[in-house]
Amino acid sequence: MKQALMWAVLSGFLISACTSSSTTSLRQDDARLAEAVKIQGEALLVQGDYTAALSRLLEARKMIPDDPYLLNSLGLAYMGKKRDDLAVSSFEEALDLKPDYAEALNNLGAAYLRQKKWDLAIPAFEKVLQDLLYPTPQFPLSNLGRVYLEKQNYQLAESYFLQALDVMPGFVTAAHGLAQVYLASRQVEAAIDFLTNALHRLPHTAILYADLARAYEAIGHTARARQAWKKVREYARENSELDQTARKRLSDLD
Repeated sequence: MKQALMWAVLSGFLISACTSSSTTSLRQDDARLAEAVKIQGEALLVQGDYTAALSRLLEARKMIPDDPYLLNSLGLAYMGKKRDDLAVSSFEEALDLKPDYAEALNNLGAAYLRQKKWDLAIPAFEKVLQDLLYPTPQFPLSNLGRVYLEKQNYQLAESYFLQALDVMPGFVTAAHGLAQVYLASRQVEAAIDFLTNALHRLPHTAILYADLARAYEAIGHTARARQAWKKVREYARENSELDQTARKRLSDLD
């Protein structure tokens, strides 16, 4: 389907190039082709095919180098390829072209977070939250929670994860982050209470069962830990890192 769409776009471009002497028309066709390539790259990005997405987005960039939205997508593709250094450059270029582009700013902060550049990530996320029209504040809030968790400022981390859950109660990333705060700060009973309630809302969430299993292990409740690890195996993707961790823990707890 995608190849058919691209062929239709290319065919239209070639026909107009042969039949029209209008430079304006050619430029319009170039723009349409570039947009089609960009859309194709972004679709591949959503599918998680980062290599193919990167190829298409780089091709589109040759035609439309000053498109901040394309540069943001390109940055996400670089992150998918674990090239956070190149991602940072792309997000910065997008923001140079469109300084009020909050999505690119949040993504820039996320790239800094992955590079463990906490003190660069914090102002990026804080600035995103100043935009009252930003539609998904749970993301920068949770990202700030993650930064402060890494900095071992558990009080601030808890605050930001709770704010993210106030905005979106079923936000798994924030729920997992809050559980990690409780475990890291040795509030094991608080972790168990929170996770038990969270799993009523999110009953098929492997990562939260893994957090619960670790909490039970921390207080020596081996039988309950085993039950939780079995739930991880039930809901985690087969042979994923989480599935393999659950297998190992079940073997160790035998």
